[in-house]
Amino acid sequence: MDQTLPKMLARIAAQHPDVPAQYSRTADGSFESVTYRELYSIVLDFAGALIACGVERGEHVGLISDNRKEWFQADMAIMAVGAADVPRGCDATERDLAYILSFAGCKTVIAENPAQLNKILSLRKELPELRRLVCFDSFSAKETEAARAAGVELVSWQDMLQKGSTFRRAHEQQIKAEIEKGQWNDTACIIFTSGTTGEPKGVMLSYANFITQLDELVERIYLYPGDRALLVLPVWHAFERLCEYVIVVQAGALCYSKPVASVLLADFQKLNPQLIPAVPRVFEAVYDGVYRTMKKTGGVAYALFTFFVNTAIAHSRLERALFRRNARFGNDHIVLKRIFYTLPWLLLSPLKALGGVLVFSKIRAKLGNAFRGGISGGGALPPNIDEFFWAIGVNIVEGYGLTETAPVISVRPLKNPTFGTVGPAIRGVQARIVDDDGRELPPGALGSVQVKGATVMQGYYKRDDLTRAVMTKDGWFDTGDIGMFTVDRQIVLRGRKKDTIVLRGGENVEPLPIEMKLNESPYIAQSVVVGQDQRYLGALIIPAKDMVQAYAEEHHIDSEDYADLLRKPEVRRLFEDQVQELVNAKTGFKMFERIGKFALLEKPFEAGKELSAKQEIMRHKIAVLYKKEIGSLFTNA
Repeated sequence: MDQTLPKMLARIAAQHPDVPAQYSRTADGSFESVTYRELYSIVLDFAGALIACGVERGEHVGLISDNRKEWFQADMAIMAVGAADVPRGCDATERDLAYILSFAGCKTVIAENPAQLNKILSLRKELPELRRLVCFDSFSAKETEAARAAGVELVSWQDMLQKGSTFRRAHEQQIKAEIEKGQWNDTACIIFTSGTTGEPKGVMLSYANFITQLDELVERIYLYPGDRALLVLPVWHAFERLCEYVIVVQAGALCYSKPVASVLLADFQKLNPQLIPAVPRVFEAVYDGVYRTMKKTGGVAYALFTFFVNTAIAHSRLERALFRRNARFGNDHIVLKRIFYTLPWLLLSPLKALGGVLVFSKIRAKLGNAFRGGISGGGALPPNIDEFFWAIGVNIVEGYGLTETAPVISVRPLKNPTFGTVGPAIRGVQARIVDDDGRELPPGALGSVQVKGATVMQGYYKRDDLTRAVMTKDGWFDTGDIGMFTVDRQIVLRGRKKDTIVLRGGENVEPLPIEMKLNESPYIAQSVVVGQDQRYLGALIIPAKDMVQAYAEEHHIDSEDYADLLRKPEVRRLFEDQVQELVNAKTGFKMFERIGKFALLEKPFEAGKELSAKQEIMRHKIAVLYKKEIGSLFTNA
């Protein structure tokens, strides 16, 4: 087993030098490739430039960019010289960048484009250790002058490669010697995730954390040398990063696309990929696109489509019951099922096959003729999306994990998956379900999901207190998730204990800062942000009763009682205005952090019911008590 990721790349490049490693879009919309020999040469050049610039082993290098071929090249080069990258996407706020880059002590920062350069340069006073900026894209004299005024060296990506190539001609053995120095437990990167108060936490991940997973994941997500994977996710997230390592260790090709349905489907035709790792929203976009197209077609075609889809779903449900591909928690009465289900399953089989020829083959053709499957992560895959794709013969498997587990804990295999689960824990990872007292629970019992193994992070950077808070005394990492085991120890998830909300797009949202902002309104007494596994955020709002009644009196709004008052359009508009004024870009919130819909609750929260004895919101209880109200916020979402 390879000891580091750069050593892994060196081995793959030696074994498959002429196999395409990366495909990226050119100015005319076509794709050009980089072979593994060329990729490794670029990595050595940039590693040489970093050494020539004085970057030392153990140093932290900022990497502020979205997914592109240069990101992977820079990532490997940074690790090759023994440094650790500190990544973030282009949507990072100035506040986040100031905290992350200063806290990690980054002297060198790589930025994607001039917009990121300007953002970082504007923070110069908050980044006292910053010495050098490298930019992937070209920049103007304006940025050069701004960097000079700030006392920061600004270098282009191409100039760095040229500098590294010159250094490499004289010192190639020195570069390779640095790669050889790398050890299994060295820190590969520090990925900052949001904390419960919105302050980012730096998750330190080692080579061991990543490489441990590859041995089994290549069995569950198999590729052959030269197979192509379409990439659409932010690579600074641990899920996408790990997926790219899974692809490279099998000598597959990284193909850079965008999570936009029209672009994505066009790239499927151009690249004919075997695999796509994506968040649920991407698969939803394809699903919605198929249905929109069929509805527009209308007539007999739409009627046939609907009939065959419903038939295929019914057939798949029977098949899962007959062949034990559903989550099981006890006796599943398989004998009775086979008596009653076998005949209808057989009768539906030819209809499903006919649907495959007449309808489903045309849908699958939109994904090319080589597509083997998709991997969904970063949030729960909606059951209807999951069921639809498998019914029409497009295999999508769901994985589970966290940044702190680098990130995979479990994943359903492409072959013989069990629906309703996220699969069993991968090799090298132990999982258990425990109650509030730490006692292990049997299959079917709901409790906290805890894991142990080589994928678990080294800890939170400079925050031993936060590390201790998530590690048990006997060495298990508490995921903050609630779940249970099936009879064959596959994991079923049922929600989250901790506050972080993960949207279907994979975005992590901390509700507390949003709630605190909402509560600044004189008309809002309390608020709870919701939206786990949804497209957008919603909020449960408890109005400040006296203020709302005063507003109604002032504006002559008549009502029968307080409950009726909260239903009045004028009052709804009042709260819509309050929410929009408080949570927006000007107040520091990203687009996905804004509130899509809200519900006004008549009664305040009570201790022992919605609140703990400390008056803290118990989110898992609110999810149960207000299931109907929360559900109404995401109807048709």
